[in-house]
Amino acid sequence: MKKTISKIQKQIICIGGSGFAKASEKPLLETYILGQSGRKKPKICFVGTASGDSEGYQRMFYSAFKKLDCVPSHLSLFKPPVGSLEKYALSKDVIYVGGGNTRNLLALWKLWGLDRIMKKAFDKGIVLSGTSAGSICWFEEGVTDSWPGRLNSLECLGFLKGSNCPHYDSEKNRRPSYHRLLAQRKIGPGYAADDGVAIHYINGSIVRFVSSRPNARAYKVGLQKGKVVEEAIVPDYLG
Repeated sequence: MKKTISKIQKQIICIGGSGFAKASEKPLLETYILGQSGRKKPKICFVGTASGDSEGYQRMFYSAFKKLDCVPSHLSLFKPPVGSLEKYALSKDVIYVGGGNTRNLLALWKLWGLDRIMKKAFDKGIVLSGTSAGSICWFEEGVTDSWPGRLNSLECLGFLKGSNCPHYDSEKNRRPSYHRLLAQRKIGPGYAADDGVAIHYINGSIVRFVSSRPNARAYKVGLQKGKVVEEAIVPDYLG
């Protein structure tokens, strides 16, 4: 019996921070994410659970994506869509998860079953993406400020192997906290990203690093003989 080879590409695009290009900027990352769907006019859905479904954040999303060749929408757990949450989510081509409190995001997703729905979306080939909390959530672990006043490790969904640390250049405590957690073996090795840098995974493997900022970097971070080591990675500048 011949084995059936799946042609589905399971894609996740993880952004180290920021996103939603301002009016004066080119929507480099936004255009890149939409382009990975393979659709002429992709349906993109914003999920702002980590920010408490902030209406201001939703407006920023619509302001950015209504200018692009796509069909924007949003999914709120505080004002959920009428009917099946799963049917709504799985009707999209791209899902974009916003930043905020990753711990709260994971708790609410589990309560609503959205974690299972996201896994179905992933397996179906819907492009998953996000920034900050929307980056961390897809990994096994992440460095998060979900607890007031401190950065700590957090067990996440595990769609991607390893750990993730966003805001590597924009928040002064991110790098030392990631190093500390690695040295204390409270988190495993993984990847960090400066704001504006995206790590693109297909079927669990990194295929490309891209950036909306010419001098931003990604980093492979781990332990060697008990010492933390970093390997700087120059992403492809999209400008």
